[in-house]
Amino acid sequence: MKRTSYHHGDLRATLMDACLRLIESEGLAAVSLRRVAREAGVSSGAPYHHFADRAALLSALSTDGFQQLAAYMTAARETTTDPLATLAELGEAYVRFSREHPAQFRLMFRPELSQPEKHPDAHAAGDAAFEVLVQTVADCVAAGALPADRAEVLALAWWGLGHGLASLWLDGHLEMRSEQMGTHTPELVDTIMRTFTALITPGPATT
Repeated sequence: MKRTSYHHGDLRATLMDACLRLIESEGLAAVSLRRVAREAGVSSGAPYHHFADRAALLSALSTDGFQQLAAYMTAARETTTDPLATLAELGEAYVRFSREHPAQFRLMFRPELSQPEKHPDAHAAGDAAFEVLVQTVADCVAAGALPADRAEVLALAWWGLGHGLASLWLDGHLEMRSEQMGTHTPELVDTIMRTFTALITPGPATT
């Protein structure tokens, strides 16, 4: 395997990148600190300067992933001043992150990394990412676009939809359906998110 070089001070990032490459090429089961060190082109003891064990390395990758996801979603919030349009943009950003970082996205939601007492940093980063969505829903409520009494449920429903679309696309199912429908997958994701946004918006009162 070709060894890679790293600049002094970048060892932690180099190891994390190497771990992701290993997951992408051989799967999560192949990950060990020794294998990651070999992939990174460093000594077998080098990873221990930053990670106590395999779990610590994976937890760091999960934390980093949630931080990146939050950044994607925060950037999406800045693309429009319309709260409902922002909600749809967040969905597209969520799915786009999963497409651009598939191995990390899958890792972030592994059950063994979803235990707050064992991985507090990853848990906090996940909460921070979810808070971007919660704040966007709150903006919709403040604008009168969504009902206040269902804000929490709607945030969870949006997350479920976005995560489901991301997972279906990564597994190839969404592309298959897109072809059957005669459209492109990004356009289908956009249509689904905007349709969902329209469905949860209260209609005019009737008498």
